[in-house]
Amino acid sequence: MPLFRYFLAMRFTLILALQMQSAVISYFVYKLTYNEATHKGDPVVLGLIGLWEVIPAIGFSLVSGHFVDISEKKKFILKCLTGYFLLAVFFVLMALPKTQLIFSKHTIIWLAYLGIFIGGAIRAFCSPALFSMLGLLVPRELLPNATTWSSTSWQIGAVAGPLLGGTMIALFGFEASLVAVGVLVAISIFANTMIPVQALVKREKEPILKSLGEGIRFVFRSQIILAVLTLDMFAVLFGGAVALLPVYADDILKVGEVGFGWLRAAPAIGAVIALLFMSVLPVKKNPGIKLSVCFIGFGISTIIFGYCGSLGSGETIGTFLGLRVTPAFLIALSMLLLGGVFDSVNVVIRHTILQVQTPDNMRGRVAAVNTIFISSSNELGAMESGITAKWMGTVPAVAFGGAMAIVVVAVTWFTAPMLRTFKLHDKELG
Repeated sequence: MPLFRYFLAMRFTLILALQMQSAVISYFVYKLTYNEATHKGDPVVLGLIGLWEVIPAIGFSLVSGHFVDISEKKKFILKCLTGYFLLAVFFVLMALPKTQLIFSKHTIIWLAYLGIFIGGAIRAFCSPALFSMLGLLVPRELLPNATTWSSTSWQIGAVAGPLLGGTMIALFGFEASLVAVGVLVAISIFANTMIPVQALVKREKEPILKSLGEGIRFVFRSQIILAVLTLDMFAVLFGGAVALLPVYADDILKVGEVGFGWLRAAPAIGAVIALLFMSVLPVKKNPGIKLSVCFIGFGISTIIFGYCGSLGSGETIGTFLGLRVTPAFLIALSMLLLGGVFDSVNVVIRHTILQVQTPDNMRGRVAAVNTIFISSSNELGAMESGITAKWMGTVPAVAFGGAMAIVVVAVTWFTAPMLRTFKLHDKELG
């Protein structure tokens, strides 16, 4: 399916660029707060990065689904990609040494927040549009496999993005890393041009409030969709250890930029391993049970990661590409990788349920509601991690988040019994 391959190429290069940009900007902002006296940065700024992305991602998602459903998907996505390219140019200018001579560190941090806010707004429109386009390019009976491959492309981009970002920071600096982001977005734009214009599924016009209401009512009437979205939102809300990786890389594990890149990429490496396995043996039986078990595994791995600094010696056992490898670093890397395995299974199950349970003419609105839930879990989770790290310390904050994720799963298990009985019948895929 050539069109699906172009879609994968567009999605992969975009995610590669955005994940790389996220890693570079978070490390850039954290370094701006570095205190020479304490030899530490301020973890709260990392939490605020999540806040400034989640505000527009949630706010604009309230209306984005309506516009996605009434718009032609290729041109709509092209506008989003163009916005991402201009944003990449903005970040390059922000990171230039000359800019840092003109503006104070405080001002530059707020410029970074502005760019992150704009990126969150673009994401609110781009994510539902990509979700909708996948449903138009792939026959319904092939959606489970297509969803797995789409998630795989996302995770591969998430692996390479932070790793490439951390390595480029160490070798070439922040500005060159952000230039590479712009090049990747340009490649994504080219892949978009290879996809033909898609037919409109929802042609009739209706008041925007009525349209939005239909999408929200559909989600809340579907108990299984509401259950998996709620579980993802609250479980990941408390398990957002990734936001504190700059603290672990610099202050706890002391592995620097390259180590930060490996830590940031580890969850996606685990996800790719799991997704490649699932592409051969897709999840077909007891999806709700497997979803809950994997969330529990995610919480446990987060707790162990939180205490990695005290579980292993700080003695160096070797070096790899200039990286100082210690037992603590290996424990941290392993737990992040394992967390990525569990999380990837959750993503595939959730996306498959959404694809097969959603009518074509409502994909944009349902995906927009999904974006609200996902933004709430990931970005608000980043803010929660930053604030609790400031309040109780980094290690206790991460462990607390993992424990709360397990509690949420337990509560959902008893309050949403459909998770234990839901099945992906063959008739649902035809």
